[in-house]
Amino acid sequence: MAGVSIAELLAQQLEDDGDEQPLDNLSVAAARAFLDNWHNWARPEQLAPDGDWLVWLIMAGRGFGKTRAGAEWVHDIARNTPDARIALIGASLGEVRSVMVEGESGLLATAKSQEQILWEPSLRRLRWSSGAQAIAYSAGEPEALRGPQHSHGWCDEIAKWDIQNGLKNQSHGGNSLAQRSWSNLMMGLRLGNDQRVLATTTPRAVPLLKALLDRDDIAVTRGSTSDNQANLPDSFLASIHGQYGRSQLGRQELYGELIEDAEGALWTRGLIEKCRLQSIDSAFLQNYRRIVIGVDPPASATGDACGIIVVGLHANAMGHVLADASVEKASPEKWARAVAQAAQIWGADRVIAEANQGGAMVRSVLEAACVSLPVTLVHASRGKTARAEPVAALYEAGRVQHLGMFAQLEDEMCGLLTGGDYVGPGRSPDRADALVWALTELLFGRKGDPKIRMT
Repeated sequence: MAGVSIAELLAQQLEDDGDEQPLDNLSVAAARAFLDNWHNWARPEQLAPDGDWLVWLIMAGRGFGKTRAGAEWVHDIARNTPDARIALIGASLGEVRSVMVEGESGLLATAKSQEQILWEPSLRRLRWSSGAQAIAYSAGEPEALRGPQHSHGWCDEIAKWDIQNGLKNQSHGGNSLAQRSWSNLMMGLRLGNDQRVLATTTPRAVPLLKALLDRDDIAVTRGSTSDNQANLPDSFLASIHGQYGRSQLGRQELYGELIEDAEGALWTRGLIEKCRLQSIDSAFLQNYRRIVIGVDPPASATGDACGIIVVGLHANAMGHVLADASVEKASPEKWARAVAQAAQIWGADRVIAEANQGGAMVRSVLEAACVSLPVTLVHASRGKTARAEPVAALYEAGRVQHLGMFAQLEDEMCGLLTGGDYVGPGRSPDRADALVWALTELLFGRKGDPKIRMT
């Protein structure tokens, strides 16, 4: 059967035949033992490489199977090295527990059926019947790794350590919490005769990851989401490709590429990640003081996109980026309808639109599409970067958050440079400009930004 591994074929026969003899004279017990061996299921890139490496880095896109590879690697160590002492390090203790230990691809779920493993949450300890032990640590608490000795370590989502625990927390000789946690792990890696560390991550251009890639004693495995598509739901693949498309963020999140920040960028990817909210409940969305839509109209229907960005001022005084409703190659009627639709969905109270491309036309098409919605026209008296700088400062101050990922918008934001240049996708940062207009209105107001003249 083409495209089906022996392990998959055996699994299917065992399911279909029960205790009957599968695959000629192979016993049920032997078949089950075969299926219980991860090496018969894993793709080659999910298995530890040969060679005399100290650090194995799996840097790959989402859904690649990094967590499963990490858990199975730890199991192999624990079964074959009874005196192993393994450090399990994540961005937080909660993530170590929910992903590395108790997750769907974590250590408890991937243990063999006959294997005895004891998880002691209060002690942050995992014990195998072989005698091997693993202890959970948070990368946000580097001092907890000062003193304990280990023979091995599994460090999950290392590019997230800095972001979750604060990129600017560098009070120890300029080193961040992530770098200090890594250093303390390596200095305590002195048990046994064959010390090894596995680091699994989706790439982000943070100092720790870039430093690891410069090591001489590292083995690097790269991969993409599509490498594991046989084991991923079609709905997930459709959703993630729709979310990221062909953006630079998609190259990072799907294809595992390390996307470097442009020198002098007003926004970095690390800063945006630090300002991202991953999950909220419905009650949270009901608590907005204002919702504003920023619009950067195109000069023509065949040229640039019409930037349409929805932002809200929450009751907690935070500015939130809620949606990117931008449209490509749209006529005035089409982009006006897109603005009206976004306003209806989000209950917006005002549209802020740049009027440089013809103020009367902008107002007329917007009002024709949504007569009851107030429209404020703004005139760009300074360049896009000059207008964006105060808004970028709001991100630095922690006053703006993204509710989800907006790949095309974020690519444009990271392409705006101090001094006025733009190195992002497309000819113009239409989405980023719409964002700036909306957040300026929302968080500065008319009195707070003398650079903008309202009509």
